[in-house]
Amino acid sequence: MVIQLFGHFTLADCAAAPSLFYADWAHPIADQHTTLKAYRARLIGRPSVARCINEARPYRAYFPLGAPDRD
Repeated sequence: MVIQLFGHFTLADCAAAPSLFYADWAHPIADQHTTLKAYRARLIGRPSVARCINEARPYRAYFPLGAPDRD
C-alpha cells in the first residue's frame, strides 16, 4: 500500500513545475490569477521540487533574464 502525503503528483505536474517556476520569473503571474498562483505555490512546496530548486540555486546567475530574489 502506498500512502500519499501530498495527493497525486502526475506527469503533468512534473512538466508544469519548471515551466511555471521560470515563467513567473520572466513575466510575474498577475494577482488576478489566484488559482494559477496557488497551483505554482503547491508545486514548489513539494519536497522533491523544493529540493531541485535548492540544488539549482548556485546556477541562478546563468538565467538569461536575471534571477529574482524569490522562488
